[in-house]
Amino acid sequence: MLVAVVGPSGAGKDTLMEAVRMRLGGRPGFRFVRRAITRPADAGGEAHEALDRAAFLARRDAGGFALWWEAHGLFYGISRDIEADLAAEGTVIANLSRTVLAEANAAYRLLVLEITAPPEVLAARLAARGREDAAMVAARLARQAPLPAGLRVARVMNDGTVEAGVAQVLAALGASDQAPGVG
Repeated sequence: MLVAVVGPSGAGKDTLMEAVRMRLGGRPGFRFVRRAITRPADAGGEAHEALDRAAFLARRDAGGFALWWEAHGLFYGISRDIEADLAAEGTVIANLSRTVLAEANAAYRLLVLEITAPPEVLAARLAARGREDAAMVAARLARQAPLPAGLRVARVMNDGTVEAGVAQVLAALGASDQAPGVG
């Protein structure tokens, strides 16, 4: 199945997914996808495959992406090679945009893993990052992007410890009985 990780900024998606990736320890059947993004590799944030706009568009036009989208002035893509893992009954985990969820649901067996937190927790985390002023944080929190109807969704409320969030993610992935230390 394809697991689409979504959620607001400050929800802790990257922190939880990195901890889950480490917990699963390369266990067969689980693949964490690195996105292709049209931003420099040293721009900070998630580890990604850095492509310039021309290279991204050439790969897209050649059918190299299973899913792609544009957001915040950048192009994002998920390599078509995920389809081999999905055909082998693997679990492919990717950070996706809500804008491609309906397309992903039509093409693949999809589970949306929505990681979120209460507004006050999101605000504190965004403020702690120091990338945006208070007005920008407030504007980001005011944006509401509902999920398309008809999706299978597992919601993780990430308002406690990282370990508690990891346990929720592992349970949603059906991996809790396989992961050491999680019941």
